[in-house]
Amino acid sequence: MALDDWEQAIAKLPHDACIVGVDEVGRGPLAGDVVAAAAVLDRNNPIDGLADSKKLTAKRRELLSEQLHLRAKAVALGRASPEEIDELNILQASLLAMWRAVDALGVSPDLVLVDGRQLPRWSYRSIAVIKGDSRVKEIAAASIVAKVARDRYMCEQHERWPMYGFDAHKGYPTAAHLSALKTHGVSPLHRRSFAPVRAIIGGH
Repeated sequence: MALDDWEQAIAKLPHDACIVGVDEVGRGPLAGDVVAAAAVLDRNNPIDGLADSKKLTAKRRELLSEQLHLRAKAVALGRASPEEIDELNILQASLLAMWRAVDALGVSPDLVLVDGRQLPRWSYRSIAVIKGDSRVKEIAAASIVAKVARDRYMCEQHERWPMYGFDAHKGYPTAAHLSALKTHGVSPLHRRSFAPVRAIIGGH
């Protein structure tokens, strides 16, 4: 079976090459930061069970995230705020968060593998991998770290804005969240450029 381009690229690298996986979480919510993570795994200290974060239980994600912080060669987070999302649009803000995550690693990547179709504007050799979070261990690792970090962040925001129920839906547009928006209006955490939030601001 023919190898994909990312598999070919990895195969040509030395065993100790610095391969970075990157993924983001939080494009769809109406509130909160979009959070990206970058991860460099230790090939000599593999972590079992890495998979797309969406296919794991919350408890399993927490355990794996803890293992990644302890055993991966490097892990870092990057964020873009609701204000940046409104200013740039969600795609560009997500790419900015990815750029910040890789920059925060403090390493010189030989190859960066990014989940999705688009790459941030950077000088690293990189490949976009569609459904990479279920195909590439480094990207799966990043997806887990990003998901756990964002969920914790939204639970912290719930302490400040309990009326919206961020601890339950993490900012996604559930019926309960939309109802709370109509009742309590828009918080500083909400993304004003997103249609349901814009409609509340406009009084519709």
